[in-house]
Amino acid sequence: MIGRGPSSRLSGFWACLIGGAVIASLLMVLDPITRAEDCPNYGGNGNASAFDNAAWDLWFPLVLLGWLVLVLLEQTLPVTRRHRGGTDIAVRAASALSLSVVISCCLVLNVSVVCR
Repeated sequence: MIGRGPSSRLSGFWACLIGGAVIASLLMVLDPITRAEDCPNYGGNGNASAFDNAAWDLWFPLVLLGWLVLVLLEQTLPVTRRHRGGTDIAVRAASALSLSVVISCCLVLNVSVVCR
């Protein structure tokens, strides 16, 4: 029977880990401003983007929201729950969701408010 073997130790964490790696790669490519002194509006008033392309001020939070949705969807898949008890499922789901929420909030806040 195909697919009846033991579950992977990372079941429930694949979307969290792979999505986190993709977002880290995206941040390396986009290279946002992380110091207020480097902002184009430093010492003045108004809003500026931390990205070279201001459209990423909208797209970056949407990418992070999509990552959270994928982590949540992974927790509902039957393969994530295979051969596990209720407590183990709940701990894995809470861990993956809280880790992705904390990382998303820290990234969004850091990038969003640096030039505002």
